[in-house]
Amino acid sequence: MRRLLLVMVSVIGLAGPALALNPGEMLADPALEARARALSKTLRCMVCQNQSIDDSDAPLAHDLRVLVRERLKAGDSDAQVRDFLVARYGEFVLLEPRLRLGTALLWAAPILVLVLGGVAVFFGLKRRDASAPADLSPEEKRRLAELSGGPADLTKV
Repeated sequence: MRRLLLVMVSVIGLAGPALALNPGEMLADPALEARARALSKTLRCMVCQNQSIDDSDAPLAHDLRVLVRERLKAGDSDAQVRDFLVARYGEFVLLEPRLRLGTALLWAAPILVLVLGGVAVFFGLKRRDASAPADLSPEEKRRLAELSGGPADLTKV
């Protein structure tokens, strides 16, 4: 009984994103529909923000899916559809922003963080080595033995 319940919950959970696309939105031409689905997976839902319009069931995502299909039926290329949506909603509508001067820091940030982390670790290890206490001189060892009342030869301790 538990397995059946687990399977049912899993199927329902996995079917959630598939329910976002309404059957009435689908195009009759399978090739155009495949292009529309692929394009919809690269566009951000402006309401959900971390979902593609293909996965979102928000009304705006529905409108964008319909708009994408209309533009494709009109003969626009994928790049033209993206450009149209960027002109209308800004770069934020793309799940993967284009590499431009304004987004260069966004693209370079992971590399910069790794480099800065490596530099910090390098200098941290170097500083730790430099601040390590030097070995005691024989005179210091003798004086320490006197003060502590221990053996004069600290190598046997």
